[in-house]
Order: sequence, then structure tokens, then C-alpha cells
Amino acid sequence: MTGDKIDKKMKVIKTIKIDVDKCNGCRACEVICSAFHAAPKYSSNNPARSRIRIIRDPLRDIYVPVYAGEYTVAECAGRDKYTIDGKEYDECSFCRASCPSRDEFKEPDSGLPLKCDMCEGEDEPLCVKWCLADALTLETREEEEPDEQGEQEDMEIGLESLADKYGLQTIMDSLARMSEKD
Repeated sequence: MTGDKIDKKMKVIKTIKIDVDKCNGCRACEVICSAFHAAPKYSSNNPARSRIRIIRDPLRDIYVPVYAGEYTVAECAGRDKYTIDGKEYDECSFCRASCPSRDEFKEPDSGLPLKCDMCEGEDEPLCVKWCLADALTLETREEEEPDEQGEQEDMEIGLESLADKYGLQTIMDSLARMSEKD
């Protein structure tokens, strides 16, 4: 390079940091989330529609806030138990996925998976805003967006690999069939 500066595009990544030691199980996060996602907004409250859940065991003073992540079609193989500060948790307690083996993060009427959208349109997720114990905090960081040239190169490498395996004509025929469907 000759000293030219290439401006990389940056994107803001938002995550909710969870401090399980601060959570007191009040479930205010579940209530506000379900109200925000009601149709119309704030018209009802059904914690089963919430994108955040408190995994609770009050007798052992265990409260673990978990917010919904991606849907997965397969069950995990993990059934391990973890002890943290004398409290016992099973592996599913920390899992953010909606999966076939549990009912968390599924819309109660339709069974469709739910995913946290960070309260799109709000300054910050409402669960963070309403958490009086500060167990939930919003963290933001900047990441470089992948450059289009790098994505193009990755796609070409993938296509080249498919062509090596199946032949270029087979790929072309498949693409033609796919474009007919649209």
C-alpha cells in the first residue's frame, strides 16, 4: 500500500450482559417484554410471549435470566450440570435456543420460535431499562463489517469447490431450476 487509508465500514453490535448474582427473580423483564411484543403494543401481558425468561428455583435462590436466540431444529446432546457459587444449574438453563426438547421461547398459540429483537425501535431493550437490580445491562461494541470483496471471494471458493465435486454443468442446471421457481 502507498499510504492510502481504506475506510472500513463499522457496525454496532448490541448484547445484553447478564449478571446472575444480581437477579432477584422479580420477572419485571418478562412482563415488559411480553407487553412490548403484544399486538397492539402494550395491550396485554402474557409472559409466555416474552423473549426473556427467568429460569427459577426460589427454594435454592437460583434465578437465571436468559433471552431468546436462534431457533435450532436439533436437540443438543448436553445434559451437564454446573455449580456456580454453590448454586447448581443444568445446561439447558443457559441455552438461548428454541428447540424441540423444551417449550421455552415458543409463541404459545402457534408454537413458532421467538427471538430477541432488542426491542427494535427503542433506544435500549426494555428488559434492561426495567431491571431495577441491574442484572441486565446493555453492551455495545463496534465490529468491522465484512467487505464485499471478501464475501465475493468466499462465495467463489465455495462455488469452485461445488464445481469440483459435482461439475460445472450440474451447478448451472441447478441454478436454472432455482431461478424458474422465483
